[in-house]
Amino acid sequence: MLTDKVALITGAAHRIGAETARTLHAEGMRLVLHYRHSRKAAQALQKELNDARADSVILVQADLLTTNGLPTIIQQCIDSFGQLDVLINNASTFYPTQIGSVNEDQWEDLIGSNLKAPFFLSQAAAPYLAKQQGCIINIVDVHADRPLKTYPVYSTAKAGLVMLTKAMAVELGPDIRVNAVAPGAILWPENIDEVTKQRIVNRTVLKRKGEPHDIANAILYLIKDAGYMSGQVLTVDGGRSLKS
Repeated sequence: MLTDKVALITGAAHRIGAETARTLHAEGMRLVLHYRHSRKAAQALQKELNDARADSVILVQADLLTTNGLPTIIQQCIDSFGQLDVLINNASTFYPTQIGSVNEDQWEDLIGSNLKAPFFLSQAAAPYLAKQQGCIINIVDVHADRPLKTYPVYSTAKAGLVMLTKAMAVELGPDIRVNAVAPGAILWPENIDEVTKQRIVNRTVLKRKGEPHDIANAILYLIKDAGYMSGQVLTVDGGRSLKS
């Protein structure tokens, strides 16, 4: 059972982060929900979950690119709940960076949010996770293996996060398990047309788009039922990776 175990979810106010929060909260977990700019959405989610179970969810606001502030996030978890059992590195930035137009700020933003922040947040969390025999789950991307055209920096950052998952599993075992989830077509990027959507769906084995709850359920599995898994990437893409 996950009753009263504590999870920190970065980028928790919307989309996969919010659905994961609802799924883990329904399993009895206490939650620390991180957000950067989405205060209203985070507060609404906190109220929804605390109305269901009082004093079970707190919020932390932070820019994860400010590396020296990351230990403070972990300390807020400990000060509020006394422990940390699960870290979910979900926060991400995602936008195209076509070769020839990429600037250093874009590089620092994409590498920082998708790779650097998960490393340093995990490093800060590790002593507390080890006490609980806890786990880290990184949200990667199927494009870590198959780069997405016009997104070379993002794809590279996610590929790095896959390797970081494996490296941290070696470094932090046996006390901490480290795994990743790689979503496929779950949420559409902005400005994608219907023809492109259908083409992507047709290239899956299941011939349909996934939903945020598919990723949330994969995360729940890695926390609850995957006690002998570490250093692995669980791909949730409707079978898209089986096709060339």
